[in-house]
Amino acid sequence: MTAVREYFAHIEPIAFEGKDTDNPLAYRYYDKDRVIMGKRMEDHLRPAVCYWHTFCWDGFDVFGAGTFGRPWHELEGQEMAEAKLDVAFEFFTKLGVPFFTFHDVDVMAPATNMKEHTENFARILDPIEAKMSETGLKLLWGTANVFSHPRYMSGASTNPDPEVFACTAMQIRQALDATHRLGGSNYVLWGGREGYETLLNTNLNRELDQLGRMLTLAVEHKHKIGFKGPLLIEPKPHEPTKHQYDRDVSTIYGFLSKYDLLDDVKMNIETNHATLAGLPMDHEMATAYALGIFGSIDANRGDAQNGWDTDQFWNDPLDITRSMIHFVKNGGFTTGGFNFDAKVRRQSIDAEDLFHGHIGGLDALARGLISAAAMVEDGTWTNFIDDRYAGWDGQLGRWMMTEASLEDIADKVSGGGIDPQPKSGRQEYLENLVNAYL
Repeated sequence: MTAVREYFAHIEPIAFEGKDTDNPLAYRYYDKDRVIMGKRMEDHLRPAVCYWHTFCWDGFDVFGAGTFGRPWHELEGQEMAEAKLDVAFEFFTKLGVPFFTFHDVDVMAPATNMKEHTENFARILDPIEAKMSETGLKLLWGTANVFSHPRYMSGASTNPDPEVFACTAMQIRQALDATHRLGGSNYVLWGGREGYETLLNTNLNRELDQLGRMLTLAVEHKHKIGFKGPLLIEPKPHEPTKHQYDRDVSTIYGFLSKYDLLDDVKMNIETNHATLAGLPMDHEMATAYALGIFGSIDANRGDAQNGWDTDQFWNDPLDITRSMIHFVKNGGFTTGGFNFDAKVRRQSIDAEDLFHGHIGGLDALARGLISAAAMVEDGTWTNFIDDRYAGWDGQLGRWMMTEASLEDIADKVSGGGIDPQPKSGRQEYLENLVNAYL
């Protein structure tokens, strides 16, 4: 245990030192108390660190064994779980973030069966609660890992075996109860294997109904226990399955509409998942806001040359700023936050590398927030959008949207009363405008 407790001992708490600092273990842009558009930066971003990539992954990939050599990975059972808890909260505290996130299996001692799972998960909740009370850290959201165990190889709630559905329900119930107990702001339902490898062995209609049933049960349980936060679905198009039912924001909106779940379920959008679906992150954010289902964000990115969920830290200033424009314009989060569902590279084996990744990620979000807020406050962009659609606020636009029939509109055009003249969309000008604020 000594090696675990000393793992970050040589690293001082991370402080804001400004953009001119030469200290790599300091924030250049993330000044949590800086007020932007009437709100502290920390309250805008609500940053969280995930448990799984940061403290559970040992650097293993399909071509090789773990590389990190974290001392807590050498332990077993409850001793391992509590050692991991100690080092996690030391990291959260030194990094200076207000939130964390976890799956059930991330925090507990490994289990060999479902009864042991229940016991081990329950055993770690008191220590987590004590750490939260001691540090003031809060839970952004909890979730259940219903994808890693072999029982979930053919899906969780969408599995052809109803006994697997039952195991899924047990884990979700326990993780939702724990999230409620720990004061979580949201609960995430992540369908890691809710899809199919081939339609040759799949009853798609039945599986969609099963998924709808599980979400309905989760909503009912949320109300039964008095959990006030939203349930969040995380869109993902594929990987590891060929196709996943929760492909993107628009697909999930249709699914939630079909099963009458829109009042209780929102979106937890991930940058890397958006790009895997062939969509930019700003599209997914704007769509979620437009459909009224925006909830939270997993901040990471993929590699443009790799069609896999690489979960790298999101640090592209242009991509972040373009996304932050919609974030700022629409009022940001209510219960959500920016969760760093990101991991250091397999070759980044030092303790400091965990800090470098999160410092850079948080600085990039802060920089994007500053740029986007300045651009929105300036009014040039918002005025351009308003002017481009101003006709819809005029007599003709209001008439067509509220009173006119298709025949009325067609007759007006046929009578010669309408002669539209094309106007430039000025895309290059607007791209230059965004770059000017970076």
